[in-house]
Amino acid sequence: MPDTLLSRSMNDTLDPPLLPLPDRVAQLLSELGCPPRLAAHLRAVHDVAHQLVDWVEQRSPAVVFDREAVLFGAATHDVGKTVHLDELSGPGSAHEEAGRALLIGHGISPELARFAATHASWVDARIGLEDLLVSLADKIWKNKRVPDLEDLVVARLVRATGRATWEEFLALDEVLARIGDKADERLAFQASFPIHVST
Repeated sequence: MPDTLLSRSMNDTLDPPLLPLPDRVAQLLSELGCPPRLAAHLRAVHDVAHQLVDWVEQRSPAVVFDREAVLFGAATHDVGKTVHLDELSGPGSAHEEAGRALLIGHGISPELARFAATHASWVDARIGLEDLLVSLADKIWKNKRVPDLEDLVVARLVRATGRATWEEFLALDEVLARIGDKADERLAFQASFPIHVST
């Protein structure tokens, strides 16, 4: 039963349609005994990140960023909650560094593992567009708007495209509103899976 729930949370065809987690991530989450609700959350954020990177690529093909890193980061950003289970249903940041260390310990490069630690710390000047997109996906999946984070994304897009700030702001606002409109369905999907599965 537990394996079935975890597998369903990562792969099942469902409504709303969400992309399945990448095989590499699904295998890792299975090895870690990931709670099904956490896997469902990672899947929802991964799906939103996919929409964001598609939007950036279609609207601004000259913007240089690592698409696959964003998708991997979104799919694994909260992996540290497999260690800090209390943070699945309550506040806390211990999962951030724990997640980075856990990923590195499982052979993931520090370059990809960093998202587990950076997804909640977008104010650091060294943070790249990839990190900002993972952070943004982790907010907008539930339609949470964070103006400071969105302003940073807009600034990066302005720098890369040369477009006016207002133009980038309006375009980002439009796509975030569209993605946010499906938040209730994603939240219901996540809530349909238990935090703990009795064995």
